[in-house]
Amino acid sequence: MVAPSPWVLRFAGRIPAGGRVLDLACGPGRHTRLFLERGHPVTAIDIDTSGVADLTGHPGLEIIEADLEGGAPFPVAGRHFAGVVVTNYLYRPLLPALVGAVVPGGAFIYETFAKGNERYGRPRNPDHLVGPGELLDAVYGRLRILAYEDLDVTTPRPAAVQRICAVNETGP
Repeated sequence: MVAPSPWVLRFAGRIPAGGRVLDLACGPGRHTRLFLERGHPVTAIDIDTSGVADLTGHPGLEIIEADLEGGAPFPVAGRHFAGVVVTNYLYRPLLPALVGAVVPGGAFIYETFAKGNERYGRPRNPDHLVGPGELLDAVYGRLRILAYEDLDVTTPRPAAVQRICAVNETGP
């Protein structure tokens, strides 16, 4: 099993205790497992949910298999979450809905590949790489930014990444 992202681990405590977490593009479920272990109910979404199939029936877990880019409605449109967690995935049309899904007091934790990653390998497609400041722009005026980075990393493998943690400080 792949370990949780250090970025997600760093900010996981910003998600209110017991609040439901959306793990978008959950893959093998490294963050789904992390938040379930910490007592959060989790909604895990991926185009292929076989990576979390072993968790089927776990109390508090909702697994949704969906092609987020296939034109169907966003499967959790209109729902709200104490935490929205996304790593290594970008589909720009969903960004406004994801930011808007964070409840007051909740956290938005996002980490993905950035322009410049082409020199390290995949992904290379510009549609899958955030541009300079793009995650900042997505939350600006809607959430308070706690931390933001746009840099090259060497672990777990060399990559250009952009990551943000922001919180919803609006009143109930």
